Amino acid sequence: MKKLKVILIGAGSRGTIYTDLMHSMPEQFEVIAVAEPIPSRRAYIQKKHNIPDKLCFDDWKPLLAQGKIADLAIIATMDRDHFLPAMEAIRLGYDLLLEKPIAPTPEECRQITESAEKNNVKVLICTVLRYTDIFIQLKQMIDSGKVGRLMSINHEECVGNVHQSHSFVRGNWGNEEASSFMLLQKSCHDMDILQWLIGKPCKKVQSFGTLSYFTEKNAPEGAPEYCIEGCPHGESCPYNAVKLYLDDKENDWFRGTATREAEPTDDMVKHAISTTQYGKCVYRCNNNVVDHQTVNLLFEDDITVTFTMNAFNKGGRQIHIMGTEGEIHAAIDGKNPIEYYNFRTKTTETIDLVAADGITSGHGGGDGGIIRTLYEYLTGTYTGCSVPEIRESYENHVITFAAEEARKTGTVIDIEEYTKTI
Repeated sequence: MKKLKVILIGAGSRGTIYTDLMHSMPEQFEVIAVAEPIPSRRAYIQKKHNIPDKLCFDDWKPLLAQGKIADLAIIATMDRDHFLPAMEAIRLGYDLLLEKPIAPTPEECRQITESAEKNNVKVLICTVLRYTDIFIQLKQMIDSGKVGRLMSINHEECVGNVHQSHSFVRGNWGNEEASSFMLLQKSCHDMDILQWLIGKPCKKVQSFGTLSYFTEKNAPEGAPEYCIEGCPHGESCPYNAVKLYLDDKENDWFRGTATREAEPTDDMVKHAISTTQYGKCVYRCNNNVVDHQTVNLLFEDDITVTFTMNAFNKGGRQIHIMGTEGEIHAAIDGKNPIEYYNFRTKTTETIDLVAADGITSGHGGGDGGIIRTLYEYLTGTYTGCSVPEIRESYENHVITFAAEEARKTGTVIDIEEYTKTI
């Protein structure tokens, strides 16, 4: 069995998750180098993978200046920091595992795609829903004709109110200028999964959405700048930073993100929620991305799709697939089975799924799924249906960019014409 050598650029949450999974597969992967500006995160990766000091860097440039020292580069930096290291790694001949989105602009996405094709390297985008057992099952059901001719899909991404407050209000992805727009950073893999399920090109797109709730005008009377200063509404507010970050000792994700530390202490958390946006009143942050959005899509052969991304819920994904011979309901939560209703027999069939690493683990099993698939893909043993070429990933990103253009302009965008302009 060939062991793939890996370098990691960006050791935040996503980079750490992927390399932790690789650590559990020692016969397939070996992480040999890391570039990460935050010392504690860099130290975590170094210790976990026993990386020598000479291959630990605080920036990607000196790492890639070593030349091609591994088979695969993982790029899991912030959205706006994808382009330059991706282009240089491709130039060096690295295959890439590139965190979604490809890049925050159509031009950068196109350049990465064209460079990968020119240099004959494989680039796998972390649209992890493709690698979950539930979506693979849904794809097989559609392709096998279980619903007859596919007519419509309704798909919901329920972001979750607290997740929205953490990542898209207080957090790194709340401001479009610092990261990218909401639909791209949160839902580009929903656009991708819809096109993959349908298997046909998207023709037109329309969208509506705004930032309506997480704004200054909705701050309750008497709310201070920071929750820790003592808010009269603190006991009942679902976004109380003291409760979310300090009191909840089990939420390593929130605590680690807020402090930017791999192993945060309470003192670190107190400092973070006293001085950074993670502690600010959720209605007084610098966020400007939408908190709810709907996208209407028309695919080839008159297939219609409605996609909704919304913060005002507990969280999770739900999908309703409708065809001429049956319909499918599924909740991507690991708790409920797929339900298939057959028009001819008037019977309902339930399909229970248990993912290889537990369906409730990262993205419904998608995090583990993409790492297992990545190995097979790079070693030429993959026989599944999930992996897209980089060109397909790019074209599905174009749908997302077009949807945002439609939202901003209040128009219906023709995908073919739009593609000519970017």
